[in-house]
Amino acid sequence: MRILFMGTPDFAVASLKALVEAGHEICGVFTQPDKPKNRGHKLAFSPVKEYALTQNLPVYQPLKMRDGTALELVRELHPELIVVAAYGRILPEELLNTPPYGSINVHSSILPKYRGAAPINWAILNGESVTGVTIMYMAAQLDAGDIIRCAETPIDPDEDAQTLTERLAQLGANTLLQAVEDLEKGTATRTPQDHTQFTYAPMLDRSLSPLDFTKPARQLHDQVRGLIPWPCASMELNGGDVKVYRTAVGEETAAAPGTIVEANKKGIAVACGDGKLLRILELQPQGGKRMPAAAYLAGHPVKTNV
Repeated sequence: MRILFMGTPDFAVASLKALVEAGHEICGVFTQPDKPKNRGHKLAFSPVKEYALTQNLPVYQPLKMRDGTALELVRELHPELIVVAAYGRILPEELLNTPPYGSINVHSSILPKYRGAAPINWAILNGESVTGVTIMYMAAQLDAGDIIRCAETPIDPDEDAQTLTERLAQLGANTLLQAVEDLEKGTATRTPQDHTQFTYAPMLDRSLSPLDFTKPARQLHDQVRGLIPWPCASMELNGGDVKVYRTAVGEETAAAPGTIVEANKKGIAVACGDGKLLRILELQPQGGKRMPAAAYLAGHPVKTNV
């Protein structure tokens, strides 16, 4: 099938690669404009652009989607189908309806739960045990289109958002190929979403980072997992903020919430609101590198309060 692909981050690369390797004709790739990166502010390509160039695919990076230029370009490319995966732009309905097979999206949740920008993170933040991917027809309302296919996967209790994203990217790619095959055969279904059951997964920001030790240890463990790789959970330690990358729920304690009960080679154990310990296993001090808690303690002793 002649496909126009739209995507930007690593999550989208898996879907584009699957389409290429399956032999579909990729008539063009839309991705976000190059952005300055690091202190040198050198322009960096998106992961999708980097992969597309290795395959000699034509890459387009429109600055605006609603001034008519993107629509005209889509018409010139004559795609049979538009596939979108984490593009990061709102697409006009006229553009979505241009191809004969329409436009479909690879979304990293089981819709209608977790519509929006950060479904993988919020599934972990909310302590979900199962998530998945949905291939759906795109509609004017965000992530509200009819469903073609879904695929589920369990979330490991210690899995972070970065690892889960990598798994869902591949699951999404495999499910996308099945959906495209359904469309080609004329067997694709259209299952309307139950809009009364939708939940929203908004963009992340730094206000989500601070750990509140009056909350249960498991909830804080999920917070740490869900905020990786950005903005990361944080806590105050030795008078400064540190980022927290890995934790474990520990045993019961009678200490008041926020009390540092242990600080040794097993990590930094902090009492939580449910009477359990949260053990900090990996962290990053300001201006320092990510390291095991034991390595941090070797140079930054922490007093226990019991």
